Amino acid sequence: MANATHSTGGRAGGSRSAWASGGVVFAGVLMLIEGIFGIFNGIAAIAKDDVYASVGDYVFKFSLTSWGWIHLIVGILLALTGLGVLRGAPWARALGVGLTALFVILQFMWLPYTPLWAIISIGVGVFVIWSLCTDRGHTSSV
Repeated sequence: MANATHSTGGRAGGSRSAWASGGVVFAGVLMLIEGIFGIFNGIAAIAKDDVYASVGDYVFKFSLTSWGWIHLIVGILLALTGLGVLRGAPWARALGVGLTALFVILQFMWLPYTPLWAIISIGVGVFVIWSLCTDRGHTSSV
């Protein structure tokens, strides 16, 4: 009976580690979904320039075709890295943090085109970065 009450294996903060480990799986799924949405955004911007509203003079001025290629490339990389995170590939966690940080910056620059979706994507990206950085399940032997 005593062993049943100590499900964390003697580690302090075991429930937080389990929550963060589950967060890594969820982060991989979110990266995959955000990558697929990025691919769709890119295709829409490349195929038809009038899909998104014109914003006028904006500091980060690129043509929609350029934005489309940026979203397409980053979306493909993000989706592939998300699959790597789900498979537990050692390279995927660090690359996932870097690509997601780039994704968050791109979404900030994309705010005038799709403000609500960009804000939601920034929040998702911050969660993904947090969960990939806080899970120590694969690196600690305690």
